[in-house]
Amino acid sequence: MDPVEKYQTVFVLLAIVGGLALGQLSGVPAVADRLILPFLMVMLFAAFAGISFSRLREAFGNRRVVGSSLLVNFVWSPLLAVGLGAVFLRNHPALWVGLVMLLVTPCTDWYLIFTDIADGDVPLATSILPYNLVLQLVLLPVYLYVFAGALVDLPLGVLLESVVLVLVVPLVFGGLARWGLIRTKGEQWFSHGFLPKLSPLQIVFLSLAIGAMFASQGGVILENPELLALLAVPVIAFYAINLGVGFGVGSVLSFSYREMVCFNNTVLSRNSPTALAIAVVAFPNEPLIPLALVIGPLLELPLLGVIVQVHVAIRDRDRWPLDPAAVLDRR
Repeated sequence: MDPVEKYQTVFVLLAIVGGLALGQLSGVPAVADRLILPFLMVMLFAAFAGISFSRLREAFGNRRVVGSSLLVNFVWSPLLAVGLGAVFLRNHPALWVGLVMLLVTPCTDWYLIFTDIADGDVPLATSILPYNLVLQLVLLPVYLYVFAGALVDLPLGVLLESVVLVLVVPLVFGGLARWGLIRTKGEQWFSHGFLPKLSPLQIVFLSLAIGAMFASQGGVILENPELLALLAVPVIAFYAINLGVGFGVGSVLSFSYREMVCFNNTVLSRNSPTALAIAVVAFPNEPLIPLALVIGPLLELPLLGVIVQVHVAIRDRDRWPLDPAAVLDRR
């Protein structure tokens, strides 16, 4: 892992502390507020430029894993997010919306690293990535309109504007950049010279956006520190429940160990930066919604690290079939 990737949590924590400190200076909050969206758009541009959509057809070579992953991510997890919010955040609608936004957007990058560390099927996980991205771009506005519209004010026009501005625009420019660089520099240069720089660039601009957000809205956090701690409970519950779902589905459908690791990481890892970008534009009068999403990367990396150790322990103790040929092949 690149040092920037390895210490992402440290970068995010430093951004929070630095943003809170700078936010106490006169004039800084107003400037920081104008910088959040540009930082997030650069981050999303870097994310989208690294994604190839040519593997969409390839992904369905393994219908058991891919189909189950999409069902869990886009049917089960949204319902679970709403249910956890109803249990833990009923009296805090803004945090409830933030929780829903966090949990309905599956990851499009980090889960590959943790799949690899636990000796999972990385090519299979990579082939699922474009589907996760396309479906969350299409369905996130639907989830928000259905679930969040009843909790906070969300005009349909503002929602559509936010989707176009922070998702469609970076997606188009990212795709054009990818096409242009491969055409002029070649696939080899793009894959080995340019692509490795994108992930650290995403983390840097995500940290800058988080720092700017805390600089502009730090007063809200300092006045309500207990609210973000309250959000951690349903987030941890989500990971625990979906890990159990992953093992259950893997057992019923006879996943190999490598398939099971791939599946678990795709249904556990969340894409908080995408949700954060939407929240900044769609909810300008609800600062707790985007601020709530910052807790995602703070909890996600340690939790995924623990889950890696769970997978490795299962592998080392021969608790799960390692050879795909040893299990029933239902592809």
